Amino acid sequence: MHKHDLVYLTEDASHDAAIEHINEEAFGPGRHTRAAARIREQGPHDLSLSFICADDGETIASVRMTPVQAGGVKGHLLGPLAVRPSHKSRGIGRELVRIAVEAAKRKGSEGVILVGDPPYYGPLGFEKVAYNALTFPGPVDPGRVLVVPLADDTHARLKGLIGWRK
Repeated sequence: MHKHDLVYLTEDASHDAAIEHINEEAFGPGRHTRAAARIREQGPHDLSLSFICADDGETIASVRMTPVQAGGVKGHLLGPLAVRPSHKSRGIGRELVRIAVEAAKRKGSEGVILVGDPPYYGPLGFEKVAYNALTFPGPVDPGRVLVVPLADDTHARLKGLIGWRK
């Protein structure tokens, strides 16, 4: 039996090719047309808040965080989050989310937003954003827009456009 030697690291440019492969494997060629991907195209993700998991030196999972202005909230858009099929159901994705949210909180983020599956992300601290409160640059299911509020009034200020910010 192979002993897994999992290590969580801050992403750097050397991980780009492996991350692209993992995301293609997880989401397919249509991933670039999604509303969240359109936000990510507006500017770079924050390397200091983006992480990978390596197993015996091989990058097998990643999560990226993109700085966004979401209505009145200066926050971060989490995603994509992807884990190689060979390593799924081991808690790696959940640990990457935990690490990324904690790092965003330390950096002063007012909220971590994503478009995702409420049953998966709810136990990780994500809450539903008010229906149609945020306007994305493309169609999005408003029931899948979630946030970890990191300020007392985050929910109240999540109203309006969401887009990349410096």
